[in-house]
Amino acid sequence: MKKFTMYFFAITLVMSSVVSTRLNAEVTTNVVPVPVSQPIESKEASVLLSRLNEINSMDKSNLTSSEKKQLRKETRAIKQSLKVANGGVYLSVGAIIIIVLLLILLL
Repeated sequence: MKKFTMYFFAITLVMSSVVSTRLNAEVTTNVVPVPVSQPIESKEASVLLSRLNEINSMDKSNLTSSEKKQLRKETRAIKQSLKVANGGVYLSVGAIIIIVLLLILLL
C-alpha cells in the first residue's frame, strides 16, 4: 500500500507540473484570411441555378413519391455538376497532416 501511495503522489506531482505549465502558456491566435470562391459566371451555371431555385420554390405537397424522387435526383445532379464546374483541389485533414509530417521529416 505504501508503494501505491508513493506512486500516486509522484504521478500527481508530475501531472500538476505539466498542467501548470500548460495553463501558463500564452495562447496566440493568428487570423488567416480564407479566399472565398468566386461565383460561376457561365450561362450553363446560371441556367442550373435558376432550375435549382425553381425546384426549391415548387409546392411539393401535391406531387407523387416518384416525382419527388425524380426531383431529388435532378437536384443532386445539378449540385454535382456545379461542384465540378467550380473546380478546385480539396484536401482532407489527414492528408494535410501527412504532408506536414513529411515536410518536417525531409527538412
